[in-house]
Amino acid sequence: MSARQLEQQPVETTDADRLPARCDVAVVGAGPYGLAVAARLRSANGMRVRIFGKPMSFWESMPRGMLLRSTWDACHIGFPAGDLTLDRYQAESGGDFGKPVPLEAFVDYGHWFQREAVPDVDTRRVVSVARNGGGFRVTLEDGEIVDARRVVVAAGIDSFAARPTIFEGLPSRLVSHSSEHVTFEPFAGKRVAVVGGGQSALESAALLHEAGAEVEVIARTSQIVWLRGGTIQRKLGRWKPVFYAQTDVGPLGLSRLVAVPKLFTRLPRRVQAKLAYRAIRPAGARWLVARLADVPITTGRTVVGVDAVGDQVKLTLDDGSTREVDQVVLGTGYRIDVEKYDFLDPELVADVLRIGGYPILRGGFESSVPGLHFVGAPAAWSYGPIMRFVSGSWYASRLLAKKIRNG
Repeated sequence: MSARQLEQQPVETTDADRLPARCDVAVVGAGPYGLAVAARLRSANGMRVRIFGKPMSFWESMPRGMLLRSTWDACHIGFPAGDLTLDRYQAESGGDFGKPVPLEAFVDYGHWFQREAVPDVDTRRVVSVARNGGGFRVTLEDGEIVDARRVVVAAGIDSFAARPTIFEGLPSRLVSHSSEHVTFEPFAGKRVAVVGGGQSALESAALLHEAGAEVEVIARTSQIVWLRGGTIQRKLGRWKPVFYAQTDVGPLGLSRLVAVPKLFTRLPRRVQAKLAYRAIRPAGARWLVARLADVPITTGRTVVGVDAVGDQVKLTLDDGSTREVDQVVLGTGYRIDVEKYDFLDPELVADVLRIGGYPILRGGFESSVPGLHFVGAPAAWSYGPIMRFVSGSWYASRLLAKKIRNG
């Protein structure tokens, strides 16, 4: 392990003499949202906060070489300005990276944020969150129990990887989700079909091609939507802030609306759904176009048949054509369903009012179970599409901290 990696290791705080068995708030998850919430809560005098999880673990499991689609100004964790921004990290670390932000640089930034703002992350895994009287009992992987008055679930989307039912039952050596790969180098010289038409599918295809695989993208959408790469924003010049929010979610005008959940959620639900889809519809970053110039992209087609033939997979498309490949990589995104958080006690999660897998949240990101909060993507139904992005951590952490401080 290098000196740089050693510096990034979170402080493991498992000493019972230093950490209380009781706390006001237990934060489950140490990604951008968990770290942002803990950092906000720590500023409240007398607030006993404990945060559990390996910092940035989901981001570390993403394929190496990826680039963040969000703009630089939307990649700050927890705070849109100040001492904990990406700019501050780059200045202090001397990092030599530009735009778009490389995944590795963002992960390093996350570790720096953790060391600066939340130095005592407990890296043990939470195996159970259950009711305990008027609060909650949090059980850790080694059996230690922590009682908490409130619990904030900031466990990310790793549990929600979406796999079309037609691919169920096939082994991972033949069919895998894009989130399962740290590197695509093992696929050099192999034939790979990437299913999906959004950023994860398209960037996975680019990385596979660059790793030496023979790749084809199969997308059900009639055409790939390519983002304009900030062309309009640059043309607006000093007028850009009028039409585009710093959160960088959604097109001209709509960007401003979704950046203010308090306003967005006042719209009729059917209008919210339509605008939310428009803000986050499947699309690829403009900088992927050149990288995919030699990659066949088949649009308007759906996989209707899947058969394992020895060490290969035979795909049948809805036009009757077939493909025989060594691997299928599913760039099919994520489907939120908080019941899939295996650490939530079944009796507890059964009492969480939900719609389509999303918890129905009230003020301060609190669920129908008093004291149980959800942030990040699971909050998108109640607070809008920015909750799916790092920039949503600015609003979520601020509002949640205010709610908890005020009781």
